[in-house]
Amino acid sequence: MLESPRFLAEAGALALSWPLLFSAPRGDGHPVMVLPGFATNDAMTALLRRYLQMVGYDVFPWDLGWNLDQHSAGENGEHVARRIEEIAQKAGARVSLVGWSLGGVIAREAARREGPDGALRQVITLGSPFTGNPRATSLTSLYELLTGNKVSSNETSARYAQGHQPLPVPSSAIYSRTDGITAWENCVSGTDARTENIEVHCSHFGFVSNPAVFYAVADRLALPEGGWRPFEKAGPFAAFYP
Repeated sequence: MLESPRFLAEAGALALSWPLLFSAPRGDGHPVMVLPGFATNDAMTALLRRYLQMVGYDVFPWDLGWNLDQHSAGENGEHVARRIEEIAQKAGARVSLVGWSLGGVIAREAARREGPDGALRQVITLGSPFTGNPRATSLTSLYELLTGNKVSSNETSARYAQGHQPLPVPSSAIYSRTDGITAWENCVSGTDARTENIEVHCSHFGFVSNPAVFYAVADRLALPEGGWRPFEKAGPFAAFYP
């Protein structure tokens, strides 16, 4: 099925099920930064950010314009690192990152740079191709055109070969086997005591409009620091978690 009709259907389902989303655990007010996908900007994550704000988080856009990888995040992720530090200082707390598609890839790289004692609390990725075959996406040519990067380069191949390794902070990789843009195998992590993969029925663009995704993100963000536990396929959207 084409991505656009699925996205519209998921947006409609979001509107109809909006009241059910508030059965998710309430947030503790800690800061959350949401990173948009490739060639999109903060406008695409507005619904997700609004919802997370309503369930109790101090939510921030990434505020770096259109996501064109290093042209936006910085050659070594320095712009993202600066944004994380700004938010952490303003809020007086560690920051959780929620990244959609390329935004999740950037979020994971930021977590590796920050380390376990840095400014990050946890990372949640939404359909983010951070491992596997870097060419296993329908946007490869457009990505190379707009960023100037070559996904077949030795550097990219090496990064993807190591991308599945668990992060130094708790993380959840939300993915869909029916993702119409990127191979789902590229979106799952190796697991450990604080790392998990959550499958959901979703289109690629639905990661920022699908109610089951919104619920899972809120559930994960509600985990207390030092109190991580795996996601339970329960609640009003349980049928959407295979």
